Amino acid sequence: MSKYRVAVQMYTLRDFAKTPEDVRMAMKKSRKAGYDCGQISAGFVAMPPKELRAIMTGEGIEPIGAHLNLDRFRADLGNVIETCHGWGVEYVAIPWLPPAEYKVPLAGLKKLFKEFDGYAVALKREGITLQYHNHTFEFEKIGVKNGRGGTVFLDMLYENTKHLQAELDFGWLKRGGGCPVAWATKMKGRLDQVHLKDWGIRDDQLILREIGEGCLHWPEIIKACKASGTKHFLVEQDECPMTNDIFKSLAISRQNLAKMGL
Repeated sequence: MSKYRVAVQMYTLRDFAKTPEDVRMAMKKSRKAGYDCGQISAGFVAMPPKELRAIMTGEGIEPIGAHLNLDRFRADLGNVIETCHGWGVEYVAIPWLPPAEYKVPLAGLKKLFKEFDGYAVALKREGITLQYHNHTFEFEKIGVKNGRGGTVFLDMLYENTKHLQAELDFGWLKRGGGCPVAWATKMKGRLDQVHLKDWGIRDDQLILREIGEGCLHWPEIIKACKASGTKHFLVEQDECPMTNDIFKSLAISRQNLAKMGL
């Protein structure tokens, strides 16, 4: 087996996972589209972690990571650990922050970063790596004065943590004004998993495209990721306006990535 794996990010499948049987069918179709692993995310019918794992693996999709909101960590870290073990995953990411968490004074941000690193240390003792998944707001500069200076939020996050890994989402990163290759290089050693998302233009509007069909330069990005130690490439497509068929879009992305060596 290649040391690089391409996974389906399961938020992509949220409309096809309202019942356990829906989940089974979504896994079967994902396997047919060329995927053999997946990252668990929001939007799926609630079921015991071991049951979800059994359905996934029964259809040939191995869970290799998950997303859990920050409030789950705060409410019961032990339950987060138990849930991850039930799913059989060694990676879990905080997928998003509400504005109340990041639109705070610098002292509040540093307190938040310390909190994240504390969770990372506790999870590491259980064989689980904690990650942070970005959107676009993390590329806003903090501390701008008279139109000058400031530091990008995401830079502050990783400068103030030692144990937290990045789960860079290159689609959001690009839309936020960041350089995917530069960020992949910057996070060397802290970038085991990444999210792949592509953008295109239709009728003068920005739309999501299948990987390799949009504007991101994937061969360069993938090369930088490999050099930085990335092992898992997770395909996420929230919408599929070009095909109107999420499984067709997933297959196109997988086929294009295979041509790029993944």
